[in-house]
Amino acid sequence: MNTVGKSTTIGAPSITLVVNGVAQTTAARTLAQWVEQQGQSHQAVATALNSEFVPRALRAQRLLADGDTIVTFQPIEGG
Repeated sequence: MNTVGKSTTIGAPSITLVVNGVAQTTAARTLAQWVEQQGQSHQAVATALNSEFVPRALRAQRLLADGDTIVTFQPIEGG
């Protein structure tokens, strides 16, 4: 199975996530890999994994598992 994104391994088993309420299959193993696969700039999207906000700096450390829920939203800037 070929995968999209240079951070994943070709032939890696896929998992199913729920992304913004929609089921999605991916071979990404971390939240950072998943964001990259979506073609999103890391700065252009904020993420929550299983209802917990994940700062950009920690996305590479957050492993994904089958059935995880990801919510994406625009980051709020300013003051």
